[in-house]
Amino acid sequence: MGQQRDLAAPRRIAIMGAPGAGKSTLLAALAARGWRVVPEAAREILQQPEGMALRRDDPEGFALAMLQAQRAAFEAVQPGETAVFDRGFCDIVAFLRIEGGTVPADVVAACRALRFDTPVLHAPAWRTIYRQDTERIQSWDEAVESDRQNLVAWRDFGYDPLPLPLLPVAQRVLWVERLLAR
Repeated sequence: MGQQRDLAAPRRIAIMGAPGAGKSTLLAALAARGWRVVPEAAREILQQPEGMALRRDDPEGFALAMLQAQRAAFEAVQPGETAVFDRGFCDIVAFLRIEGGTVPADVVAACRALRFDTPVLHAPAWRTIYRQDTERIQSWDEAVESDRQNLVAWRDFGYDPLPLPLLPVAQRVLWVERLLAR
């Protein structure tokens, strides 16, 4: 018999994966259907004045800003509530690895202690929908490498991300809702 979930405990579901793989679009559609969603910390920081400069000039400072925002959102989920996150702590590890930086102990500690519930969903690189924008600056090849690094980071911390199907957003929403209803 499967392990029962404590219905009073907060439930935190992460959607991780490639830049431009439809995570934010999926989350917006879930929010429109009444789900509590948590936007990507990195994108919110990048949209602030000097956010792009922080990413470019101080990747570790950018990572620590992401950690602070992610931790606050993670801890804000209330008992009995389900929240779906656009990315998680392990994505910060992947970012720093891609940038060639060291991963601060605070980030590692968060990955170990602040655990997302299963399933962690993986939005794989999807060339058909990939578009660059003012914050998504990676080329297609860089997006694919980011996806690979994100999978490695999540697996390094004991997760087994479940791939999202490459479907139109309405069908993806229904797939996620069926999965989370279990």
